[in-house]
Amino acid sequence: MVVQFKSTASWRDSARIPRLWIFNAYATFPLLLLLFYMNWWTFSLAMMVMMFFKVIDYYGFTLPVFGRLLKSYIAGPRKLATPWWL
Repeated sequence: MVVQFKSTASWRDSARIPRLWIFNAYATFPLLLLLFYMNWWTFSLAMMVMMFFKVIDYYGFTLPVFGRLLKSYIAGPRKLATPWWL
């Protein structure tokens, strides 16, 4: 059963990832740096960050979820129940 919401419901899109056109909104910060300091290295940094966000978006990750995945990969598969100093 699909519930139809009113078009005036302001909360219905609040869980979506913020985007500017097709790019993730997190990628706009290097673009802002590019606008204030136009140089080749800032342009390449902005393009690399935008490509990074596009790749993790292609695989279905957001930045916080990818950070948690990276942290669990670094921590390894073995989780100790007692601290190592005891």
